[in-house]
Amino acid sequence: MEPANQKRWTAIGWCVVIVLLLVTLGQLWFGGKKKTVTIPDGDWAKLMLVLETVGRDYVDDIDQKAVTEEILPGIMAQLDPHSVYLPPVELQEAEEDLQGGFDGIGIQFTVPNDTAVVSQVIAGGPSEKAGLLSGDRILQVDDRVIAGTHTPQDSMVRLMKGKRGTKVQIHVKRDGVAEPIIFPIVRDVIPVNSVDVAYMLNDTTGYIKLSKFARTTYLEFLKAALSLREQGMRRLVFDLRDNTGGYLDQALMLSNEFLEKGDLIVYMEGRNRPRNDVYADGRGSCRDIALAVLINEGSASSSEIFAGAMQDNDRATLYGLRSFGKGLVQEPLFFSDGSGIRLTVARYHTPSGRCIQKPYGEDYGYDIYERYLHGEMTSVDSIKVNDSLKFETRAGRTVYGGGGIIPDVFVPLDTTRYSDYLGTCNRQSLQVKYANQVSDRNRAALREIRDLPTLNRFLDGLKLKEGFIAFTTAQGVVPSAEDWAVSGELILVQLRALIGRNTPMNDDAFYPIYLTTDNVLEAALKNG
Repeated sequence: MEPANQKRWTAIGWCVVIVLLLVTLGQLWFGGKKKTVTIPDGDWAKLMLVLETVGRDYVDDIDQKAVTEEILPGIMAQLDPHSVYLPPVELQEAEEDLQGGFDGIGIQFTVPNDTAVVSQVIAGGPSEKAGLLSGDRILQVDDRVIAGTHTPQDSMVRLMKGKRGTKVQIHVKRDGVAEPIIFPIVRDVIPVNSVDVAYMLNDTTGYIKLSKFARTTYLEFLKAALSLREQGMRRLVFDLRDNTGGYLDQALMLSNEFLEKGDLIVYMEGRNRPRNDVYADGRGSCRDIALAVLINEGSASSSEIFAGAMQDNDRATLYGLRSFGKGLVQEPLFFSDGSGIRLTVARYHTPSGRCIQKPYGEDYGYDIYERYLHGEMTSVDSIKVNDSLKFETRAGRTVYGGGGIIPDVFVPLDTTRYSDYLGTCNRQSLQVKYANQVSDRNRAALREIRDLPTLNRFLDGLKLKEGFIAFTTAQGVVPSAEDWAVSGELILVQLRALIGRNTPMNDDAFYPIYLTTDNVLEAALKNG
């Protein structure tokens, strides 16, 4: 070997020796040979092994609570869109919404122009007893100034809520009073109704709008139905539009009121939940009442259980748009730290055998948008049905599973009154802002109005058309004659309903006015 080549191979040899030495030192430094851990048996063993190893060997202290709060939502998100983890605050809010009551001061308010304005003082509640009035502007809650500070509305609500028996000071500005007024208020239980309104549409037809299936829904419904019966109701229009569901038992009890003994209401079945059939007991108080049910893309879960039971038993005619398509049953699990999960444990099936859960994937959250995009809201022919999921009602009518309940009478979204002017007003909430302005100027008179004839006479004298056009024009939104011809009637109805809501009648004024332009309700009445 020549001297140059010999030197080169000697250098390479030394490099190899050095690398081997470093590897050996590295193995000694990190505990010898490569560490391999056998994964124990069990589906969750690997996950538990990682958590155990991190907890034991990680270099720094770990905020295990924070890490857990981050991990749990991700785990639940891998299951289905309705299995969720709820941290304490979110769980409390979700439970309050369905319990039929919460602890607070007993007001409803809006926030035009960055100031909370009391729109209704709940009768018999703490605020009414303390002396708050509709129209009062809330400046401060205890030491926290909320007027003109861009305080989010949900933050305002949290400031006013609190455990019953605790005190809160509400500082308000009242028209005609120079200095702010301070009201010490003791929080108490505030009822939350799920029946938004119940009234007679004509001599024989009643109307009930249900916003959710809360803990008190069944009893609220019985009370409302009894009142309407006493007024001559022989047919009911039951409005479940935008009702996102709630407690399953309430939907079952409500369905039982309309069905005959032995009629199947629903059955549920899951991987570890054997089939469970629920039948009507034949003791319902509304079995002799003709029924129309209104649904739309916001009707989900318990709403669909009720609507499906009525449709499959040929007990009611359904009007409107295809429902949301949630056919999964969640079971709650509460943890001692105030958090909890809602885990999907079964699917429910309507009496004909339909599972109406729509497919879930990456585009699940955009399903409603897709319906608008592809014309389903305006054309029944655009509704996609799966012929392999065809079922029959008791009378042999064809119904479909696989994604929501298709109504018996499709009623398209009403676009005949739409104009660019109406769209701009809606986006900027100009109707709400002007209605609040008019209500502010007439608070004393509005507080005395307690029936619709008196309200309508009062509204007739307000010159709402001229006032609203002047108001929007000042905002830079000017209607053409064509715009007003198309949308003017609807806008005036909206204004009258919104102002009516600022009377002691609240929704008992709002809905009877607002629904006069509702094409779904019109279809139900026409076919009745």
